[in-house]
Amino acid sequence: MIAPPFYGLHRGIREGRVRTAVLCGGRGSTKSSFASIEVILYLLGHPQAHAVVLRRVKATLRTSVYAQVRWAIAALSLERYFDCSVSPMRIVYRPTGQTILFFGLDDPGKLKSLKVPFGHVGVLWFEELDQFAGPEEIRNAEQSVLRGGRQTLVLKSFNPPASPRSWANRYAREEKDGQTVHRSTYLDVPRGWLGERFFEEAEHLKRTNELAYRHEYLGEAVGSGSAVFENVRAQRLDDAQVAGFARVFRGLDWGYYPDPFAYNECCYDAARRTLYLFGEITARRLGNLQTAELVRARGRTEVITADSAEPKSVSDYRSFGLPCVAAKKGPGSVEHGMKWLQSLAAIVIDPVRCPDTLREFLEYEYERDRSGELTGRYPDIGNHHIDAVRYAMEGVSTRRTAKVSSR
Repeated sequence: MIAPPFYGLHRGIREGRVRTAVLCGGRGSTKSSFASIEVILYLLGHPQAHAVVLRRVKATLRTSVYAQVRWAIAALSLERYFDCSVSPMRIVYRPTGQTILFFGLDDPGKLKSLKVPFGHVGVLWFEELDQFAGPEEIRNAEQSVLRGGRQTLVLKSFNPPASPRSWANRYAREEKDGQTVHRSTYLDVPRGWLGERFFEEAEHLKRTNELAYRHEYLGEAVGSGSAVFENVRAQRLDDAQVAGFARVFRGLDWGYYPDPFAYNECCYDAARRTLYLFGEITARRLGNLQTAELVRARGRTEVITADSAEPKSVSDYRSFGLPCVAAKKGPGSVEHGMKWLQSLAAIVIDPVRCPDTLREFLEYEYERDRSGELTGRYPDIGNHHIDAVRYAMEGVSTRRTAKVSSR
């Protein structure tokens, strides 16, 4: 009933280890099929629980999630146990009276007055998560619906929007206790489930428009062609990997408020042209002494290369006993450092250790002019950790350029 990539997630839900599942995937990834089956299975396993299924717009319910849940009931050969109606739109499990209710959030008042005949709402499914207004709307819906009951399950399924800046893409990058982010594609699904025509269409788009293929079928946030960094990879780094980094580089960008103080730790694998980012500090409204204590608490002793625009701050750090030097900068240093970062085979960023750094690198885009055309210039906004990384790697990037120029 479910595709192989979902087996582990299904077990996690069944055993109560997964309380929230964020399901990301492109066309044919079967994420909605999986969600609808889990809704039914949850009710069967929890006789006091009811289900609520949400979409942003009420008018889309009947032909999408309502039809999908009816498909799940049929796939499980349980039609004789369920009564389905569209006015009101609900599905009732006859043996217990448990209900599956369907709502659009274009009428949020319906959720606030929601009452179930007994027990509690145990499972909540948001379909097409990215179409909702944002995380606040999601939180409000959860607070309205999930009242009572010791155990609940929340499912959130969507096709990732093209822009990494989309709130839904940001949401899927967050690490939370009890939440699992699951990604799947049509390539993970048994071929017979989708049919040959589906695969032919996918392959045609792959040949004719690879960017659209990656977005529509692979569920990648490919951007709109304005992304500065296309070599970023989010990857968890365990303690053993970090401890094994032979040489660590440190950099920081001064800030107070609203611009933050930004500090980073990284390691460069020259053989593979890969930069690993595994440490960050982001702070606001803290003076030099306070940020210095945060840096000292990291327990590292390598030289820190800092923005030279604040020589007093560099001097302060030295007086606090930290090995801090000013970045050399100079004409063209920003363009040089950025191009060096762009030229790397990969910039690997740990999403748990460096969430702010990952967000900056993924969302940083070229400036546009008044007509919306790309200018090729790097905007001086939303780049604090990017600058800290540039400063940290200044010696490596300039040395590499010098070698190339001398050949």
